[in-house]
Amino acid sequence: MENSAEFEVVTWERAYDMLLRQAEKIRQSNFKPEVIVGIAKGGWIPARVLSDLLEISVLATVQVEFYVGIAKSRAEPVLKQKVAAMLTGKKVLLVDDVADTGKSLQFARAHVLQRGAAEVRIATLYKKPESAVKPDYYEAETSRWVVFPWEVKETIRKIVEKHREKGVINAEIAKLVKADLPKKIAERFLKEILEERKC
Repeated sequence: MENSAEFEVVTWERAYDMLLRQAEKIRQSNFKPEVIVGIAKGGWIPARVLSDLLEISVLATVQVEFYVGIAKSRAEPVLKQKVAAMLTGKKVLLVDDVADTGKSLQFARAHVLQRGAAEVRIATLYKKPESAVKPDYYEAETSRWVVFPWEVKETIRKIVEKHREKGVINAEIAKLVKADLPKKIAERFLKEILEERKC
C-alpha cells in the first residue's frame, strides 16, 4: 500500500444505509448512549447522523490527528482538540469512520475515559483486519483505503501530493473511478488541485 492503494469508494447512499443498520444494532444491544463523540474529521458526519437516528441530543467532538496521507501516518496520534462536553458518569458512543490501525480509537477512548465517562462503546463504518481495536459496532471489513463522500477532494489532494508524476497521478485517479467515484467529480477536483498548485 505504500506506493499504490486499492480504493473502496463509498457513496452517500451506502454510507447512510450503513448508518441506518448501525443505529438498529446499537438499539438492539440495549446500549443507550447519553453522549455521542465524533472523532474529527472522519467521524463528524457519521456521529451527526447517528445522533439523529438514535435521537441523542448531546453531540461532541474530539480531534485526533494520526494520518497525514494515504496509508501514511505519524508515529503516534496527537490530540488536537479535547472533548468540550461534560462526560462525567455518562455512557458515551465514540464514533469514527474507519478502525484502521486502531491507534486513534485507542487514544480517543482513553481521552474520553479521562474526562470521566462511565462507559465507552465504539462505532465505525469500517474495520480493517489489522486494527488493534475491534469496534463494538461496525458494518464492513476491508483492507482497502476507504474513500467516503465527505473526503473525496482531500483524498485526491493526497494522491497529488504523494505522486509527483502525472502518469502515476492519472493511474491512481483511474483506480478511484474504477472503484465507483464518478469520473466527472474526480476530474473536477483534480483540475482544481492542479490549478491551485500552479499559483
